[in-house]
Amino acid sequence: MQLNFSGLQALVTGAGKGIGRDTVKALHGLGARVLAVSRTNTDLVSLSKECPGIETVCVDLGDWEATERALGSVGPVDLLVNNAAVALLQPFLEVTKEAFDRAFNVNLRSVVQVSQIVARGMIHRGVPGSIVNVSSMVAHVTFPNLSVYSSTKGAMTMLTKAMASELGPYKIRVNSVDPTVVPTAMSQKILTDPELVRKLKERHPLRKFADMEDVVNSILFLLSDRSASTSGSGILVDGGYLAS
Repeated sequence: MQLNFSGLQALVTGAGKGIGRDTVKALHGLGARVLAVSRTNTDLVSLSKECPGIETVCVDLGDWEATERALGSVGPVDLLVNNAAVALLQPFLEVTKEAFDRAFNVNLRSVVQVSQIVARGMIHRGVPGSIVNVSSMVAHVTFPNLSVYSSTKGAMTMLTKAMASELGPYKIRVNSVDPTVVPTAMSQKILTDPELVRKLKERHPLRKFADMEDVVNSILFLLSDRSASTSGSGILVDGGYLAS
């Protein structure tokens, strides 16, 4: 499947590491002009060296006012990938207000805020657009110590549908990608128990976690015109986990 995003402007949040970083690199390689957003400036500096010509914005998306200052006049955007997230591990009985608020502010509230900014720009320009929310298979299944993170992703499933419904008349499509474990720094914090890793892989019918490329390719598909009639949907990149 050959894709070309030449002439289009993409905005990717959580661009410094993991899925977001590889998405920026893929979009840049396929001709898009990319605005990479991260709260860690050193990550943006190194990413700029890998992808000359991209724009970067350093901001903590958990801060509504700072995000408005940084992105409120961002300019025309055709493609948006809401990838920024935090996973704060706490057993349910030990969940703190601070962890709850931080997770929902970054993982869900920022999706609302950034999507509003981008969608209003699309509507004002009278152009179609595509938004992809990076969710997780834990929107559909529980994992130990991830009650809050899972809740943010479960809420994202319904937010994606609501956004698709309300933005559809403006020719703006909204979908999500729901991956299983991917080799990122975030997942390494979760998978510290080798026995848990073994059991998880065994439950996957494909007996493997997702490669980064698998997730990025699904994001690119949903951003592209190849998915022109797909909106309000979620692509499971879970190795069949939810089928078993």
